[in-house]
Amino acid sequence: MIKISAVIPAYNEEKTIADVVRVCGNVPLISEIIVVDDGSHDETAAVAERAGARVISLPENMGKGGAMMVGVKNSSGSIIVFLDADLIGLTEKHVVDLVLPVYHDEADMTVGIFGHGRFTTDLAQFLAPFLSGQRAVKRHVIEQISDLDATRFGVEVALTRYSAEHNLRVKEVELTDLTHLMKEEKLGMLKGFLARLKMYWEIAQCVKKN
Repeated sequence: MIKISAVIPAYNEEKTIADVVRVCGNVPLISEIIVVDDGSHDETAAVAERAGARVISLPENMGKGGAMMVGVKNSSGSIIVFLDADLIGLTEKHVVDLVLPVYHDEADMTVGIFGHGRFTTDLAQFLAPFLSGQRAVKRHVIEQISDLDATRFGVEVALTRYSAEHNLRVKEVELTDLTHLMKEEKLGMLKGFLARLKMYWEIAQCVKKN
């Protein structure tokens, strides 16, 4: 039987993490839910644990790529479903739609694209679908990518580039009515804008490196 693990990297996401975990818990295909608390300063870890996840707490912030790989290394699934911790409107159908093409060996990786959610997040993913954090990936694909844990916010770029270079089967899946909290909403306009610039810089470094 194919085992599927959900890995959710999280940094200060106490407001939204519980809903994401609960939805995963309602999907029979998902065998385990692992939240990697990436050095949060809020109640992310406690909230996620109460919602039913196995929580791995990191003492320091490693960045998204590092947190994702910690989750993978502590998981047992042959398919890994990556979900962002700040999703709004996630449903069981979204998770199943991501998983099934990989589960049925119709794809090596799926990439979830927001649709009919909010204009700002829909537009961002329309312009750069390769940055989506919602994916289902065969485990062996992830394990073949070197230094994925060092890519921080460039991890999605690394996955997309590797898939293209190795002619992997990638399927885009529309996730209708799904969106997420933007950095400006979490941190305020100035801090959010600066955090976004830092994220884009890390992505650019990954693109340059590869």
